[in-house]
Amino acid sequence: RWTVRAGGQVPLPLPFSFRGLRVSPRARSAMPSWVIDRHGCNDVLRFTRDMVFPVIHYPNEVIIKVHAASLNPIDLSMRSGYGATALNMKRDPLKIKTMDTEFPLTLGRDVSGVIMECGLSVSYFKPGDEVWAAIPPWKQGTLSEFVVANGNEVSFKPKCLTHTEAASLPYVGLTAWSALHQVGGLNQSNCGGKRVLVLGAAGGVGTFAVQLLKAWGAHVTAVCSRDASTLMEKLGADDVIDYKSGNLEQRLKSLPLFDFILDNVGGSTETWALELLKKWSGATYVTLVTPFLINMDKLGVADGMLQTGVTVGTKTVKHLLRGVHYRWAFFMPSGPSLDEIAQLVDSGKIQPVIDEVFSFSEVPKAFLKLEGGHARGKTVIDVVSKK
Repeated sequence: RWTVRAGGQVPLPLPFSFRGLRVSPRARSAMPSWVIDRHGCNDVLRFTRDMVFPVIHYPNEVIIKVHAASLNPIDLSMRSGYGATALNMKRDPLKIKTMDTEFPLTLGRDVSGVIMECGLSVSYFKPGDEVWAAIPPWKQGTLSEFVVANGNEVSFKPKCLTHTEAASLPYVGLTAWSALHQVGGLNQSNCGGKRVLVLGAAGGVGTFAVQLLKAWGAHVTAVCSRDASTLMEKLGADDVIDYKSGNLEQRLKSLPLFDFILDNVGGSTETWALELLKKWSGATYVTLVTPFLINMDKLGVADGMLQTGVTVGTKTVKHLLRGVHYRWAFFMPSGPSLDEIAQLVDSGKIQPVIDEVFSFSEVPKAFLKLEGGHARGKTVIDVVSKK
């Protein structure tokens, strides 16, 4: 077995080939990265040139040189410590490690870049391939020069997009895909003519969901603020409702009932939104705002999971008895799903919606931008920019 090194090909030592592992040629070097050493506000962000270079530990992993990344609300939450209990359990479920290994933590979930190295069982990709991915939140993130990812989480980047454009889509795309397709059961063959309501349509997930639903032939009603109405119309929304103009609940109740609701807002919305669905027709409400991580942070792993199970179970049964389906949805990493999304992008049915692009040196500024809210699309980081 051979691997490429500076100066040509050299044979891998037999033990590593036999075990199906490969050690990165830069495993003992460092790389620039934005990290946090504790939870808190924006001042916990720290730039370092000494972050440990990622290493391939498993034969199905790849190392990606990050060309662009983007920020999502989960990055703000993780910076503040939200979900730390659940994420630390996922990082070390058997509590094998005796020391706290959460920090230094690199945030950022989206990546568009180039494959630098592949594990020995990776046959779908090769060094030099342009790819995109969404890295799960329990792994080190993408606000770095390089990131390691499971090959099953990676997909070829849409050919029609630059890296900066592509980095805006994976996390929100997979979150919307999970909610609409995997949890909600919608697809190209059954979505035609369905009336779908998207609450919180102007954010990253919302702008993607509107486009995906229109690509599948649905009639889409988008709820957003007035200054996002032009964007919603450009993305194909059939009806655009300004949530600030008058009583939103009453305005929506004056419309024909819906077959499906995607809720990106949560809170009090859930107390009345399900009344907008067609009863006893298979109509479904899916929310992306759930208490799962909050419960685990407050109550611990066991009690938090128990409380979460009781909550979702109770709500599901209550609404089922009223003739509608109630579901929770979460982000799920998936290379195959990104393959399908890439086809939609290359066919022109989905386009990136970018609010602002920052250079790698401006990561704290980008966090402040995201924290300000009311973004129209995504906040993107051009990692290779020299600015």
